Amino acid sequence: MSISLRSVDTTTAVAVVSDRLDLLSAAEVKSQLQAAVARGQHRLVVDLDGVPFIDSSGLGALIGALKAARVAGGDMRIARAGPQVLYVLEITMLDRVLQCHDNVEGALAYYS
Repeated sequence: MSISLRSVDTTTAVAVVSDRLDLLSAAEVKSQLQAAVARGQHRLVVDLDGVPFIDSSGLGALIGALKAARVAGGDMRIARAGPQVLYVLEITMLDRVLQCHDNVEGALAYYS
């Protein structure tokens, strides 16, 4: 699993997550996203195009990052989630909380 963060501006970051988002990787993803929020980047876009699988631990990491962003006055959007990720979000009804976009640009446009 890898996560890379790039700054869009002083308050916005895009996180690209690759590989499975599960028990083994969730803590690192959550930590990296919360660190971005702590640095002032409380508007997050999480690009999940490279994530073929997510489990409850991965969902927990995303919810934890969303909560941190909202407490800091920001928000978090999901971009390019694959079929398995979208399915899990739908059956858990978290697609109502974690807003999904077809691409990173669409997710960033939310902040404009």
